[in-house]
Amino acid sequence: MNFELSPEQQQLADSVRKYLANEYSFEKRKAIVHSASGCSDTVWQTLTEMGLTSMAVPEADEGFGGGAVDLMAVMEALGEALVVEPLIDNVVCGRLLSRLGSASQRAAHLPGLMDGSQRMALASLEPGQRYALLPQSTQATAAAGGWVLQGQKSLVTGAASANTLLVTARTSGGVSVFAVDAKAPGVTLNTSRTVDGFRVADVSFTNVQLAGDALLGAEGQALPVIEEVADFATALICAEAIGAMKSANDATLDYMKQRKQFGVPIASFQVLQHRMVEMYICTEQARSMAILAASKVDNTTDAHERAKAVSAAKIKIADAARQVSQESVQLHGGMGMTEELKVSHTFRRLTMLAQQWGDADHHLERYAALT
Repeated sequence: MNFELSPEQQQLADSVRKYLANEYSFEKRKAIVHSASGCSDTVWQTLTEMGLTSMAVPEADEGFGGGAVDLMAVMEALGEALVVEPLIDNVVCGRLLSRLGSASQRAAHLPGLMDGSQRMALASLEPGQRYALLPQSTQATAAAGGWVLQGQKSLVTGAASANTLLVTARTSGGVSVFAVDAKAPGVTLNTSRTVDGFRVADVSFTNVQLAGDALLGAEGQALPVIEEVADFATALICAEAIGAMKSANDATLDYMKQRKQFGVPIASFQVLQHRMVEMYICTEQARSMAILAASKVDNTTDAHERAKAVSAAKIKIADAARQVSQESVQLHGGMGMTEELKVSHTFRRLTMLAQQWGDADHHLERYAALT
């Protein structure tokens, strides 16, 4: 397997990293996190102008037709900077729309998603169901040429700033996906901020009236596509975690070179060097698994093989995220827990990344069931 980025992939990643270094400092990020929306319109517009929301949209729909491998280095850069704008969620929605939507539905939604004028969020998780993709409480019933949507969704990232929600629901034929106006009558958002600074919302749907064309694709046939898109999102989460781990490693090494005990930098202590080496090895092992997962998502047509690779990667990523984040804080000492240091925020982000799209226990069970 070739682990080298293509010149185009490297150029895009370098552009994103340069922009974030200049315009997304740690202090600016903290201001965005504590703003009313929790998301910067200026940053979002720049990310869309770079083509990031268009990357996974097929060329037939005016996108770039890229995949998880094309976005890996970009996600690493976002992970290093702890970017709170919900890029993955919008990219995932674009992929879901391009897989399920009719020509008219794609024409209605994808251009706005790609140019940044419209934002989307995927509402799939439900209360008490943990990471299950099969909806239980959310149902859509056919009525008068349209649909009536009822139910609840939990922890919908980016819902507060989204114009459209892509909602998974049970129908008489199985599992379906609906495009729902976030401000439609009967849609209620209870927003909150997660420990790592992202804005999420619990969303309830009470007798939400939908037109017939709100249904994406054939009724009841969406579950295989939802599962494929979930694996795609998990691969991107793995890549983002690699960037956050690199940031934690770099910050810890810099601190150890500056912090002195007994008149010498603590980086000269062999026992601490061993711990830093373990952090680095752990990150590099996780990187290899993330590359494998992205490659399988892009290149295999076997859903079983894809799911195994993604679950194996997420298990390793979750384990590595825990080790690297905890070691980085411990090697900083008490300073590692302060709001003023980026490493404490990286710790929180890695803790959340280990949970998103399935924690280690969930993916271990899934992997065992696939073996």
